[in-house]
Amino acid sequence: MSDSTSATPVVLDIWCELQCPDCHQALADVHALRARYGDRMEIRLRHFPLEKHKHAYAAAQAVEEAAAQGKDWPYIEAVLARTAGLARAGEPLLIEVAGELGLDAEEFDTALIDGRHMLIVDADQAEGKAIGVTGTPTYVIGGERLDGGRSQDGLRERIEQIADRLLAEQD
Repeated sequence: MSDSTSATPVVLDIWCELQCPDCHQALADVHALRARYGDRMEIRLRHFPLEKHKHAYAAAQAVEEAAAQGKDWPYIEAVLARTAGLARAGEPLLIEVAGELGLDAEEFDTALIDGRHMLIVDADQAEGKAIGVTGTPTYVIGGERLDGGRSQDGLRERIEQIADRLLAEQD
């Protein structure tokens, strides 16, 4: 047995949806957190499609297809960069982005038709509702929920404080 075991990464769940302009703004925080923590923080997107955004549910399913094809975060970021375009174009944009990233666009189309990823999206949304998520983005780290939305001010700093505390507790 070795005493050089690596620490378990801190998990940050981000309840998000890809048609949300506030989630697009939150990407800067995601990039900063990745740069600061690297593999000491696992950042997980959790689906919380809002009814007011017509294409959010399809986008959540598309993320799961991108994950199945090995490119979830590149896909998430590419679609979030086009929230306004998604509102206008809908599912054709989701398939177009898949093609641009070298993913199997035909398989995306099939996945959106057959609904193979609906259970994952529904489970995330149900869990989010159970813990009090009402809007996006909402962050959960160390059992603490931090609501984002229009005001992202101070959220990254609060996430960093919690992450630093959790990592220090592992030492």
